[in-house]
Amino acid sequence: MHSRVLTGLLPGVHVNLVSVLLVTAAPFIPASPLSLAVFIVCLGLTHTFLDAVPSIFLGAPDEDKVMSVLPGHRMLLQGEGYQAVKLTTWGSYACLLVTLVLIPLSIPVLPALYGWIEPYMGYFLLVVILGMIISERGWKKLWAPVIFLLSGALGLTVFELPLEQPLFPMLSGLFGASSLLLSESSKIPEQDPSKEIKLGRSMGLRAVGAGVFSGALTGLFPGLGAAQASVIGMALVGNIGIHGFLALVGGIGTVNFVFSLAALYALDKARNGAIVAVMQIVGGISFLDLLILLFSSLLAGSVAVMLTLWFAKRGAALLGKLDYKKFSWSVLIFLSLLVLLLTGWLGMLVFVVSTCVGLLAPQLEVKRSYSMGCLLVPVMLYFL
Repeated sequence: MHSRVLTGLLPGVHVNLVSVLLVTAAPFIPASPLSLAVFIVCLGLTHTFLDAVPSIFLGAPDEDKVMSVLPGHRMLLQGEGYQAVKLTTWGSYACLLVTLVLIPLSIPVLPALYGWIEPYMGYFLLVVILGMIISERGWKKLWAPVIFLLSGALGLTVFELPLEQPLFPMLSGLFGASSLLLSESSKIPEQDPSKEIKLGRSMGLRAVGAGVFSGALTGLFPGLGAAQASVIGMALVGNIGIHGFLALVGGIGTVNFVFSLAALYALDKARNGAIVAVMQIVGGISFLDLLILLFSSLLAGSVAVMLTLWFAKRGAALLGKLDYKKFSWSVLIFLSLLVLLLTGWLGMLVFVVSTCVGLLAPQLEVKRSYSMGCLLVPVMLYFL
């Protein structure tokens, strides 16, 4: 349990790293392969809940929660940081429940569905991005593609570098460090965990529906991640407000992970590092194995909800007592040291350049979601 919590709360410490270590140590662990697989699944699923805390409070996102940083940070500066985490947690759990119901029903059609959609995925992403740009007004219609292509060039360059964790310095710079540098508040307002934020039924259903659909796509197609899925989700549901968007983003990472189990069973393909580890330990899985792993996901998700809200409530109480400027610089120094420790000087260079690129969109008054070009452009080229 401690390792599951640590991978979620500590930025840069990813579940894939622990999974690789576990695969290496598996021959020396007195446990059955299925037991180890259950552990990895619980580890990965808990991570998809708990990583909302550092993403929103520290601006240090994994790919799964990168799009939650901006609206979550905005709510934090309004005294609603706990509520932001609560919305992502609610979205994660609601999408988890729906996905667990749909997986057994969808397995018979997954091979045919995969073969039908794959040739058009790159064009689908291209249409989504063009639609977003065309909807802009005035000078934003000009600057939006500039930011998107510049971020895309950054992503293409970074993925060619000899870095084991290229996403961490790039995303922390684009969305974390740049947000901290641009914040004008000298103090985080007092956080009020007791404040209730109601998500309307219609908005909640749209967020969960889009989260399940776009998250399932990431579980099926290699190269398509949670960040790209959030862009697809936005295109599907339109304007659902900041609260609905946080619920949507929260659900995508969880659906991505759980649906990867269905892809492992139906397509015999592993879609993320943790599932690769499961595949290496147990090989193929039977339908009974799948049901055991899905039931374990339900139990892990139920516990993860309580853990996430517990840590978020205490984090919100602590942040409300801090001087925000000092806190921002402390986080920037912490992120810089973490980038240097995990990725070396080359990663630090990526972090600095990514921060500079991340500052452009708000200065030009363009949606920062266009900075997701760092991931979308490589993915579109992969499929095209």
